[in-house]
Amino acid sequence: MKFIDEIEIHVKAGNGGPGAVHFLHEKYREFGGPDGGDGGKGGDIYLKANSGIQTLGHLLKKEIYKAENGEAGKSRNKSGKSGEDLILQVPQGTVVEDADSGEILGDLTFPDSSFLAVKGGKGGLGNQHFATSVNQAPLHAKPGFPGEEKFLRLNLKLIADAGLIGLPNAGKSTLLSVISKSHPRIADYAFTTLTPNLGVITGDDNRRLIVADIPGIIEGAHRGAGLGLSFLRHIERVEVILYVLDITSVDPAEDLRTLQTELASYSEALTERPVLVLLNKMDCIDYDSEFAVSISEKLKSPEFWKKTGQVPEFIFISAKEKKGLEKFYSLLFDLFQDVSSLAEKMLPGWKE
Repeated sequence: MKFIDEIEIHVKAGNGGPGAVHFLHEKYREFGGPDGGDGGKGGDIYLKANSGIQTLGHLLKKEIYKAENGEAGKSRNKSGKSGEDLILQVPQGTVVEDADSGEILGDLTFPDSSFLAVKGGKGGLGNQHFATSVNQAPLHAKPGFPGEEKFLRLNLKLIADAGLIGLPNAGKSTLLSVISKSHPRIADYAFTTLTPNLGVITGDDNRRLIVADIPGIIEGAHRGAGLGLSFLRHIERVEVILYVLDITSVDPAEDLRTLQTELASYSEALTERPVLVLLNKMDCIDYDSEFAVSISEKLKSPEFWKKTGQVPEFIFISAKEKKGLEKFYSLLFDLFQDVSSLAEKMLPGWKE
């Protein structure tokens, strides 16, 4: 299924059933009195986070999602049956927004978390409620109340501990396939990754971290250029930024500057998060070459790290040849020593 991370849906809760107008008819009781029951409540509509769903695309198949109406009241003071609730399954990380006002209504971060989107209407009162000393045979009942109705905008923001951020063809997908069990599409040309991918890294102590491979950034992405805002939102939740730079690029320092500028233009908060810098494709040059050392020194200039206040660790790696990764694992897990990783909360077997 095509990866869809933003949609609008129309949801309509069930209407309450009407109350009944009825009179008791029994042998030897000619005037048994009113016994019209109440209408049933309309069904609610819930959104529920499902870890087995990765896209919102399955919700595009209907123009409107409706819950069941409540049944009409019955005789003998029996209420009508309530309408069945409708539960719409969405990916974890789905943010629910009122499409008209822009108000954030809910954020379905954890497995099986749910959100009441619209509430069903109450059932109407039957004529049993309207008998008085003056009017002992009321001929009216109340109609049911209409269910709530809304237009919702759903935005999916991936849930990950760390995000791989780099220009197209920096080697992020190859790296993710090596460090985790993920199998993203890999090829030696730009924009191979058109959708975000998630992978899980397992440490020596069996701790796990979720890493997201975000499609390559280009200049102007925060304004919608390239893949634009369709992927930048997926960076928002990560705790650690992993800049992946192509050491064979014409100017890796300028590449880093572009990445930082785009993140800052989208959200200043992203530039203040812990960072690791991965200098990839070291299989193409000598690790100890004057070229590699000069690039590293240039990238360590404080001008790049004004927001974080400290120069991050730089790691020379070759994702293709699986070199330099042990140091990367060690430094990444060290950043989560005092933080409960999302993987521990999101993956099967985690208990609060």
